Amino acid sequence: MNVLGINAAYHESSACLVQDGRIVTAAEEERFIRVKHAKASRVDNPEVLPLHAIRHCLREGGRSRGSALTLADLDHVGYSLDPAERLRRNLEHRHPYPVTPGSFGTPEGERTFHDRSRAVEGELRRQGFRGAFHFLGHHDCHAASAFFVSPFDEAAVLVVDGIGEWESTTWYRGAGNRLERLGSLGFPHSLGLLWEKIAKFLGFSEYDACKVMGLASYGDPERYAEAFRRLVQVDGGAFTIDDGIVRLRNEDYSALEELFGLPRRTRPIELADAGNLPYVEVAAALQRTTERAVLAVAGDLQRRTGARHLCLAGGVALNCVANGKLLETGWFDDIFIQPAAHDAGTAIGAAFLIWNRLLDRPRGEVFASPYLGPSFPDEEIRAALDARGLSYRHYDRVEEAAARLLAGNQVVGWFQGAMEIGPRALGNRSILADPRRADMMGTLNVKVKHREPFRPFCPSVLAHRAGEWFHIERPELPASYMLAAHPVREERRAAIPAVTHVDGTSRMQLVSAEGNPRFFRLISEFERLTGVPMVLNTSFNNDEPIVCTPEDAVATFLGTRIDALVAGPFVALKEENAVDGLIPDLALTTYFENLR
Repeated sequence: MNVLGINAAYHESSACLVQDGRIVTAAEEERFIRVKHAKASRVDNPEVLPLHAIRHCLREGGRSRGSALTLADLDHVGYSLDPAERLRRNLEHRHPYPVTPGSFGTPEGERTFHDRSRAVEGELRRQGFRGAFHFLGHHDCHAASAFFVSPFDEAAVLVVDGIGEWESTTWYRGAGNRLERLGSLGFPHSLGLLWEKIAKFLGFSEYDACKVMGLASYGDPERYAEAFRRLVQVDGGAFTIDDGIVRLRNEDYSALEELFGLPRRTRPIELADAGNLPYVEVAAALQRTTERAVLAVAGDLQRRTGARHLCLAGGVALNCVANGKLLETGWFDDIFIQPAAHDAGTAIGAAFLIWNRLLDRPRGEVFASPYLGPSFPDEEIRAALDARGLSYRHYDRVEEAAARLLAGNQVVGWFQGAMEIGPRALGNRSILADPRRADMMGTLNVKVKHREPFRPFCPSVLAHRAGEWFHIERPELPASYMLAAHPVREERRAAIPAVTHVDGTSRMQLVSAEGNPRFFRLISEFERLTGVPMVLNTSFNNDEPIVCTPEDAVATFLGTRIDALVAGPFVALKEENAVDGLIPDLALTTYFENLR
């Protein structure tokens, strides 16, 4: 039986194919079309489907029979939003401030969104789909994406994001193939939307939560603690947000400016220095408030359910600092968060919500690998290198060649196997570097990634050696996917400055021989050469989605100061491939002046 899950309602458009209860593939549309988040979240585009991701799913689903599936071969399709429920709940709400006409939250905007969403089924049927179509609750899909593929028979399940139909935080009890909804918080009490609004107050975009989280570590959360207590009230196992101040559904920042005593920034923060310190400390207080709210809800859920395991989903579940604090409580023996915890993961959840709940099939899939996207044979990689006239070498043991480059202070673009799902590179579409070099953060941020120098980098660590370098007592599930921050042991910090954040933590990835054999061999060889059982790992991109194809990898290699491209068994060196038009080396101040 073929079940396709689709996410296209807001952003992070994606698709997932499940055959007879097993994940065949899952991928995000942005990787194919090279547009971050695939599309903006607007009232007039929820019917814009992730067609490239769907076609990929159909191709992969037909491999066993030698030809791609068609839409006619699908038995069920699930869309991870219930437009009727969204319309009903939003038409009932009255905002304490004006909302932009025609936008989310207005009657005309909500009706437009509803009608465009309802058009999805008809469009699929016009293209040949003949099976059963399902509009599914957004938070139910988030919850299913975590629990139904978790290793737990029973668990507490918590979804925290911006908004589904109405809910922003929902909690469940999961058992077998059942998800029992226990309660929820609805708009405007949304941590996800709060992060979007504060990110814009700081001069970033609504998609820059990761920047704000990295920035927060440089500030003192106490300076604006009282302001955030006025903004977000945490009481028992819930929290409320004063939307009269934050004004989530318009671009009025006057109440926030009065609350913080600061004007809204019109440009992003570039340096975490004294001149920007008040804004940095707003970010720090936001992070601390988020931790308080998440821990309050999760702690109450544990007490109510008695569960020893927790499944987390939703965009806020990507907050690795909050996740690390949650692990430290000891309330749960372990926490499962699949790496596409944001909206892209709801495609996975939609497929399993149909399989496990609607069809009442027993659970059988345990999420064991994030490498669910496209892969490419060596012949296609070679063709992409030849098409750009690159000089390269073939290595039978390419991991050893890559490790020697890293140990020699070279920045390596690493393109191997099937693409990861989720926002974090996990060893198949990665830029790798030596974590021992204190100057590597500046090199990568400014010369390679062209991003703010306060952004931290993560280590990919041999799982069996992690406890010697970090305060992690056992292999915890979030650490498999860079989803929790752990303190670096004090005596080790000087040895790995490039992956030790200013707060003394690292957002690590545990790497095992079973989970990623080639990446494990590379790190093992790097340890043999240097004595350090980890490499710096950041996403293989440059202000674009993570690379998908060999052509994407070659283009990013040529367009940045990456020193070497290791793609499949092939190694191309920048010094042997003269490239014009690269961004020159610049002092940081000059670099940011040029950005303006």
